[in-house]
Amino acid sequence: MELFLDKLFQDTQQPLAQKKGLFLIAGPCVIESEKMCLDHAGALKSLCAELGVSLIFKSSYDKANRTSVTSFRGPGLKKGLRILHKVRAEFNIPVLSDVHGREEIAAAAEVLDILQIPALLCRQTDLIIDAARTKRIVNVKKGQFMAPADMGNVVKKIESTGNKKIVLTERGASFGYHNLVSDMRAIPIMRQFRYPVVFDATHSVQLPAAAHNKSSGERCFVETLALSAVAAGCDGLFMEVHRNPDQAMCDGPNMLPINELGRLLRKAIKIREVVRG
Repeated sequence: MELFLDKLFQDTQQPLAQKKGLFLIAGPCVIESEKMCLDHAGALKSLCAELGVSLIFKSSYDKANRTSVTSFRGPGLKKGLRILHKVRAEFNIPVLSDVHGREEIAAAAEVLDILQIPALLCRQTDLIIDAARTKRIVNVKKGQFMAPADMGNVVKKIESTGNKKIVLTERGASFGYHNLVSDMRAIPIMRQFRYPVVFDATHSVQLPAAAHNKSSGERCFVETLALSAVAAGCDGLFMEVHRNPDQAMCDGPNMLPINELGRLLRKAIKIREVVRG
């Protein structure tokens, strides 16, 4: 587990085009139960081992950025981290979750391999710097309102702490009301900062708040965008998956059924082989 993560940051002077192997950040949007998390983690590990894809398991202990006050947010910090710790220990895979407040960071850093800064918080300087000071990997999602070149300022905030374990994630840009579009130019632009760039294929098809008191999504475009991003040179893919997305407690319309993931990844691997030689 540590070897894979270390390889991402061994030499930031090495051209990223020479770095081999697609990696995947995947899991259910939010922790619905311990059993559900362990089931999904086991299925993902088996699939990724078969395909030779490095896996980082993602599920949120708290989804603070929800449309409605009645939306399900997850089990909370303490219980959620306990579940993620169990996933990490049982399957020997890195784990990732969102941090929304500075008060969460110390506890989260004791369990998580990667601290994720949500897109809507990507300009929150104190949150970013506190996360960076833990010396954990920090994955920052580019805000829907941000130009990709402006993520250079986010990189500098993290680097100011001496932490150079940085991942940047593209997840679409706001286009009018209740819609996002993906500009694949964002990937080569952000790769100029010489850190791994991930494409979030499931949040990029989200339709924010389009279902009145919750978000909707266009799951049918996940594969199109994911494969386009690999062709554009992304280093990793981020995809939230679920056994039954239509019954999911969060972000169901834009999550990918887990039984469709293998076919998509096989295509992505072939495209990457062509792009990276």
